[in-house]
Amino acid sequence: MLSTLRRIVQEVSVAPDLEAALDIIVRRVRTALEADACSAYLTHLEDGPQRLVLRAGQGVNPEAIGKVSVGFGEGLVGLVAQRAEPLNLERATSHPRYLQTITYGDEQFDAFLGVPIIHQSRVLGVLVVAQHEGRRFDEDVVTFLVTLAAQLAASIMQAVVGEDAFQVQHGQAGSAGIVKGLSGALGVGIGECVVAYSPEALDDVPQRRGMGVEAERRRLRQAMDATRDELKALSEEMRSMLPDEERALFDVYVMMLDGDSLWADADRVLERGHWAPYALRESIRAHVRQFQEMDDPYLAERADDIRDLGRRILMKLTAEDDGPREYPERTVLAGHQISAAQIAEVPTERLAGIVSMRGSGSSHVAILARALGVPTVMGASDLPLARLEGKELVVDGYLGWVFVQPDDDIKAEFVRLAAEERELSDQLQALKDLTTETTDGVRISLMANTGLQTEISPALIEVSDGLGLYRTEMPFQVRDRFPGEEEQLGIYRRPLAAFAPMPCVLRTLDIGGDKMLSYFPFEEDNPFLGWRGIRVTLDHPEIFLTQVRAMLRANEGLGNLSILLPMVTRLEELQQSMALIQRAHREILDEGLDTPLPPVGVMIETPAAVYQIEAIAKRVDFISVGTNDLTQYMLAVDRNNERVARIYDSLHPAVIASLVQIKRGAERHGKSVSICGEFAGDPLGALLLLGMGIDSLSMSAGSLLRIRWVVRSFSYAHAREVLERALGMEDGRSVRQMLVDELERAGIGGLIRAGK
Repeated sequence: MLSTLRRIVQEVSVAPDLEAALDIIVRRVRTALEADACSAYLTHLEDGPQRLVLRAGQGVNPEAIGKVSVGFGEGLVGLVAQRAEPLNLERATSHPRYLQTITYGDEQFDAFLGVPIIHQSRVLGVLVVAQHEGRRFDEDVVTFLVTLAAQLAASIMQAVVGEDAFQVQHGQAGSAGIVKGLSGALGVGIGECVVAYSPEALDDVPQRRGMGVEAERRRLRQAMDATRDELKALSEEMRSMLPDEERALFDVYVMMLDGDSLWADADRVLERGHWAPYALRESIRAHVRQFQEMDDPYLAERADDIRDLGRRILMKLTAEDDGPREYPERTVLAGHQISAAQIAEVPTERLAGIVSMRGSGSSHVAILARALGVPTVMGASDLPLARLEGKELVVDGYLGWVFVQPDDDIKAEFVRLAAEERELSDQLQALKDLTTETTDGVRISLMANTGLQTEISPALIEVSDGLGLYRTEMPFQVRDRFPGEEEQLGIYRRPLAAFAPMPCVLRTLDIGGDKMLSYFPFEEDNPFLGWRGIRVTLDHPEIFLTQVRAMLRANEGLGNLSILLPMVTRLEELQQSMALIQRAHREILDEGLDTPLPPVGVMIETPAAVYQIEAIAKRVDFISVGTNDLTQYMLAVDRNNERVARIYDSLHPAVIASLVQIKRGAERHGKSVSICGEFAGDPLGALLLLGMGIDSLSMSAGSLLRIRWVVRSFSYAHAREVLERALGMEDGRSVRQMLVDELERAGIGGLIRAGK
């Protein structure tokens, strides 16, 4: 059963559309279970209640497909959807919920097994197998069908979205395909989709028009010839290291490239005007399907070898693409897992939105998008990526929704909302020269977070009170080696000089987790609980000392440097770090440089640090809280995992209580507290932080004026009262709604939703 299940899942994953995917499912399931009939129902949203429509079937009345529909709770199929659990009946016709339809014509089917297809808690449909002879299906059959439905749910959802978009594009009945993800960066973006893909992701290659049939033929032929030559050379290199039977795979690859089959399938696609990578994708998919359909398990598994060959050819094709690409005037960049490098390739003035299938609102790509002010949706796992190239997308960064090929009414509404956003932005500009002060005269510092030299501009300096967090890992990430001391000196001098005399907080190298260096790779089973932050640099004091020396030297004559230590969980780590900083300072003084020992702070990011806040506060000059990681560790939720990102909530009562504890503990030792996580740039979070008496908030550039407006809209006394109410609540949803109501009453609800 396991091999059959894998084969069905693989076939469905490469199906060109929803109709083909459903046909594969019902045919394969009927054959595998030796059932008399198999049918697939999908939910359909009409003006009234949800209904299930018969979309595919084998052994059923063909005239019923597309016509038969039942409501949730109607008939046996509706009962499965209503209960969201399997229903296994030996005598279906005797069940009180049995409903006579034209599904099976005049035939009698007594045995009935229905399982729900559920994706992210939503019932997408019901998969049914039926038998003429009354019998109860075995437990193995039930578990097989349940497992299959669970594995296919995401693929079916992607296909449904793709079908909806196709209908709108061709003027058919229906509404725009809607993909629900997570808010990454606020705002509304409308533009033409450009699919970003990596050479390893053959299935993500989008459908694009080519530069002419002959030109694309030449590209593909050159890539295939180069791949064949490379494989021949590899086979020769491995002659002395591998036995003949293991080297045979290279020979099989070469034979396929020498033959006509791969080329012929691809050439038919090229003749229709598509570009070479898409023609390659379609040819590889066709061959994969052929192997998957083979009964011999050994031959069926060779489908993976075909994919590997396709990836090799694709890498050659990608390497041949040289020169900058022309992007649409309003580009929505979409991809499986968008990277900072892919964002950087799009001219900033043309980037209207970002959609990533992976990640969450606290992923580093989302943080970068907020810094750039680009509306972004993360974790849109149901995106039919390969079919989106050139399609119009609307990105709702507030709700985390993406509309594919929106109809005229939807587009008109978002055009209106985008216009209101521009009006709101003009209102925010009026706050540039005003102080960040509550209505009862309490001032709070608003500082900027950055790691990009290009973000440091006169406009940013004008609206901020300093640099609250400079992420030094970013200059490390864009290089192919560790930067030396002189190089780092130049890097750190620029922000320190630009913001002087205002304070600048430089965080020491914070890698690990989801921030890796290509030239310093390491793999871990659980990277967020592994070797990261201060753990890495203390294990490599040569890296830490070089960086600290560069910071100290960069501060000469300026005196506005503060050093921040990331991911401290033990006092020993703090003590070791302080000893190394003092050692570096002594060395600098011995070399004749006159620079003071700067303030040193610790970033509170773990429960361990929260519970030791007083012991830490006694030993440092200031406290900074990284709410992104603190929330992750408090709630045991991987903030980059879109499957659980919906329960990642900075407004969870446990997170709020921990922030209060940090502030009180630091206050007892006279130390200031800054919040530098994304929570600080959230208008809802800022109101709570104001009530806690936090000394400064540090955030992405695009959030500074929004938070200034929040602070100027409330009194400190009222913010404290709001905090007390929040501390009495038992779930994040209640806290959020209460804060939303407060902002709406203050007339600044446009900061957290589309429109003014």
